[in-house]
Amino acid sequence: MKLDTHRWTAAFLAVSVLFGGTFVAAKAGLADVPPLLLVAVRFDLAALVLGGYVLYTHDVRDLVPRTRGDIAGILAAGVFAIGLANGLLFLGQGSVTSGVGAILFALVPIFTPLFAGGLLSDERLSTTGAVGTLVGLVGVGMVIELTPATLRATLSGGAAIVLAGAVSLALGTVLIRRSAPRLSSTVRTAWALPVSAALLHALSLGAGESVAAATWTPSALLSVAYLGVFAGALAYILHFNLLDAVGATRSSLVFYVSPVVATLGGWLLLGESLSAMTVAGFGVIVVGFGIIGAPELAPLARRGRHRLAEWRRTHGYGRVDKGRYSGE
Repeated sequence: MKLDTHRWTAAFLAVSVLFGGTFVAAKAGLADVPPLLLVAVRFDLAALVLGGYVLYTHDVRDLVPRTRGDIAGILAAGVFAIGLANGLLFLGQGSVTSGVGAILFALVPIFTPLFAGGLLSDERLSTTGAVGTLVGLVGVGMVIELTPATLRATLSGGAAIVLAGAVSLALGTVLIRRSAPRLSSTVRTAWALPVSAALLHALSLGAGESVAAATWTPSALLSVAYLGVFAGALAYILHFNLLDAVGATRSSLVFYVSPVVATLGGWLLLGESLSAMTVAGFGVIVVGFGIIGAPELAPLARRGRHRLAEWRRTHGYGRVDKGRYSGE
């Protein structure tokens, strides 16, 4: 799938907004529905919608897993990248703000190289990658305002649970790559969603959550609809198309825009706020990602500078500057 600049930008912004809204919708839904049950019902709905989409748009022969890698990729996505990642996110989201939850999940591109270095022979962690990872982890400590005095409470609180969800997503992503599946990413996700839903229903029952404890208020139903259809099926379709079109590094940048959406949404809809330390910590995390992704991001920066220079020349800024500095 080829995307021109305008379509790439539109898809990127759409995925960022949809994923960022996940944290706000989750926070709203948790007021009425137990966390594991909420995310399980979310994936029930997402599985139906995405399953219908792939049946409509794909030949039946392209939907059948044919290799061990296909099965392994489906399980890695269903158990780790989608199921446990979102289950842990929803469990922890009850005690942190939408913005903090999104920022902690922005650590996925930081954790991924750690797992890739150990599990993928062609993606060893470089010295630069190690430095970037350490910088990112410092940013995490700032986001959750970790201090020696609060270490125990922080590590046993919601922030640590959300962070564990980010680790699960990073691990699942690497395991999918290691399995080398032949199914398309969208079809693989359509298979993985029912696996995630079944896993979370089982965990919900095991944790003692009761369907009777859920209050299906209009707010809860709206939350499930958004999480299942928009932040679930639609966001997955756009995200995986974006991944195929522009690559892993650029597509993963949605995790760095999503916190902005989540923070604004939490502020506007839920009355949440962020501390200055949390905002500064997010900036440090972005620096860490920039260090890790420097080889892939450098060509983008060069193209951006080239386009800026072309724009300046087209609008006469280059001639003005030249005259100014030559004493004309």
